[in-house]
Amino acid sequence: MTHAFSNKFGKKLRGVNLGGWLVLEKWITPSLFEGLEATDETTYCAELGERADTLLKQHWNSYITREDFAWLAKTGINAVRLPVGHWLFGADYPYHRSYGEARHPFVVGGLDIVDKVFDWAEEFGLHVILDLHAAPGCQNGFDNGGIKDVCEWHTDPAYLEHSLSVLERLAERYHNRPALHGIETLNEPRWDVDTDLLKKYHTDAYHRIRQYCHPEDVAVVFHDGFRSHREYIDFLKEPEFKNIVFDIHRYQCFSREEIDMDIYHHIHRAAITWKEEADDIISDLGQQVYCGEWSLGLDLKVVSLWAEGPFNHALENMDDFQLNLAYRGYAAAQLLTFEKYLGWFFWNYKTETTPAWCFRDCVERGWIPSNGMI
Repeated sequence: MTHAFSNKFGKKLRGVNLGGWLVLEKWITPSLFEGLEATDETTYCAELGERADTLLKQHWNSYITREDFAWLAKTGINAVRLPVGHWLFGADYPYHRSYGEARHPFVVGGLDIVDKVFDWAEEFGLHVILDLHAAPGCQNGFDNGGIKDVCEWHTDPAYLEHSLSVLERLAERYHNRPALHGIETLNEPRWDVDTDLLKKYHTDAYHRIRQYCHPEDVAVVFHDGFRSHREYIDFLKEPEFKNIVFDIHRYQCFSREEIDMDIYHHIHRAAITWKEEADDIISDLGQQVYCGEWSLGLDLKVVSLWAEGPFNHALENMDDFQLNLAYRGYAAAQLLTFEKYLGWFFWNYKTETTPAWCFRDCVERGWIPSNGMI
């Protein structure tokens, strides 16, 4: 399948995220957390101790399989974004107090899954973005960053150095894999992490990755850190820096203003406001851009298990006919905008809980087109 990657930077990426697999999120796979107090991967491993090894490996081997890659390729998807944790390479990460008495609580063996991802991706012609999703000390205080309600990644040089070391090792291990499209330096560092610190980190990350990954083969991806793209004008620009991708994530369910909007305003924001934003980002930055995460989710209660209501979202009083129309319209409005970028990745491929966040459900319900129409 090498021919699928012969012009890997000349094609639009239409992808999904493989979240909830190598970095746990309770709302994606609540069955794993049943009977536990744990709220994230760190507290899951710390609470379960040695039992975590069997349970997590069972999850890794069953949650996503070769069949899923075959289905994605058949559907028209040509890329996956794979979130990984800083513990991926084993027990050499710095200690954090949330580990409790365990010096190294995380389960070892995730690299075998990453290897399989590349095997399956290359078999079916899918590109892979490796995404450092959870950093030591947690970069955002979200459950998806590894430790909920803790954001200390930027406060300790050991945390920063370990993150860079993980990126370098990812580059060293996978640089020869034809499916590798990009390595993302850090997912969603929080908005109050200093921009200059972030820029230094992304710059250092670029150089670490480039020790193994040449610009003509692999992109270096960085997230906007929940701030305006204008803060990155003239950052990581050619000729010194090559094949850079700017990553934005776009949702409409996390602020009170968004929760209160009706479906027409959601569609307007996706088709008009975000389209105008896309034009600005593309012209201002002059760089490649992914929308690395988006969904059809409008109900905050589903994804943020600790959020406070009221959850008066736009779809709660609709019948099935209206609901299907709303989801199709909202999906189409977003896709029309995100097609302006180099690519997009739906969050998430699969959930146990809700179809609006589950790409497979969205396709099977006809909310998102498939079968070569993507």
